[in-house]
Amino acid sequence: MRQVRKPSETLPLLRPAVFLDRDGVLVEDVGLLRREEEIRLLPGVPEALALLKTAGYDLVVVSNQAVVARGHLDESGVEVLQDHIEGRLSAAGAPLLDGFYYCPHHPKADLEAYRRDCDCRKPRPGLMLRAAEELGLELSRSYLVGDRPTDLLAGQRAGCKTVWVQTGQHYAPLIQTSESLLERPSADHTCGSLLEAARWILARAPSTTDSPVMEAKR
Repeated sequence: MRQVRKPSETLPLLRPAVFLDRDGVLVEDVGLLRREEEIRLLPGVPEALALLKTAGYDLVVVSNQAVVARGHLDESGVEVLQDHIEGRLSAAGAPLLDGFYYCPHHPKADLEAYRRDCDCRKPRPGLMLRAAEELGLELSRSYLVGDRPTDLLAGQRAGCKTVWVQTGQHYAPLIQTSESLLERPSADHTCGSLLEAARWILARAPSTTDSPVMEAKR
């Protein structure tokens, strides 16, 4: 798991964040993303990220990366691909992301080293809990945007509001987990893209920098 921005000791107040699933939210879900040429940014993503960042939200990617557990990429390969994704986002006008956290494990991994019942594979909230601790985030004022039910459940367990973006894999079979998921969780909002999600979030709370308290911590 890679942290991008280090929290400053001079900013003691917790900040809100938008946690973002990667595949199906930022980029097209192609299954197991393994090569740079498979990266395709979804429409409206750079604009959505810019809107959220301008409003004062930290932008943190939280992603299951079973491609490691399956033996197709090592962890450094996942980070190289993420660098390519962030490079394309930046070239398209998006702001820098504040964090990239991923789970390389799988309960039925091909590689024994990654076969485990971990706390970081969604639907468990470990990625968001770790990001909140390391980056100084307030989960109760944060949002999780994902395209799969396991994303929504992880967000709910972390104490975030959730947005379900229906970009193609939203009705795919549930991913393999270490627990039985009998019901698909409901979301606070459902829409068709990250840009629509961003507009809904901002309509609820137009800016986190409007209050004197938030301004004082800058």
